[in-house]
Amino acid sequence: MSRWFFGELVGTFMLVFFGCGAVATAVALDVPVGLFQVAIVWGLGLSAAIFVTGKASGAHLNPAITLAFACVRDFPKARIAGYFAAQLLGAFAAAAMVYLLFGGGIQRFEAENGIKRGETGSEASAMIFGEYFPNPGGKALTAKARELVPHWRAMVAEFLGTALLALAIFGFTARENDGGPGSMTPLAIGFTLTTLICIFAPLTMAGFNPARDLSPRIFSSLAGWGSVPFTANGIGWFTVYLLSPCLGAILGGFIADAIYRPRPESKQ
Repeated sequence: MSRWFFGELVGTFMLVFFGCGAVATAVALDVPVGLFQVAIVWGLGLSAAIFVTGKASGAHLNPAITLAFACVRDFPKARIAGYFAAQLLGAFAAAAMVYLLFGGGIQRFEAENGIKRGETGSEASAMIFGEYFPNPGGKALTAKARELVPHWRAMVAEFLGTALLALAIFGFTARENDGGPGSMTPLAIGFTLTTLICIFAPLTMAGFNPARDLSPRIFSSLAGWGSVPFTANGIGWFTVYLLSPCLGAILGGFIADAIYRPRPESKQ
């Protein structure tokens, strides 16, 4: 148990630390970082985490992917809870480390922009950790902005984005896929995530990973943002960032399985 549990914990820590660190750099330190730059850090962070922990745990690093593997392939059902726990712990530790490093910058950003942590509008800085729709972009969400991405559209975005990510993961790793990336699979998965973030991040910040969202969201609530992480989008913290990715990953896994499942040869 210790090997796969530690592998998932360390891998998820790497992914979330790199990704949330990039967001913190863009938001709190006023560094001119564009969407693609943040997206590529997330993608390469995922690739690095898979390269490091793939042999130990399979490098799911995402409860939605673990659930999809349990539904579509022969992943042991008894390990699901352990994988979830490791992923959540790794993401929480990563959020704490990001706060430790960037806490001063976050406080300065809030002071300069009149943001009172824990009050309405403080999602402008809380977005460094949890995710919100539409993407706040370092600003408080307004009624006009919310009209662009209503709840149902955010759910569709996270569902579809995760389905495409899972389709790529299951397709790249299918034994029957002779045209797969082979030893470069971690890079292929990372570039897929980068591409998806470039498309979906303006809508929902492109979570696609319940652990990546929930643990940092809980940390931000404990770190002074209070109820904001769980009220800024209503029930969306659950439906958009937990439920939709899980359902999307399962669909993506089944689609890939339908494409690559071995079929008996037809009789002549």
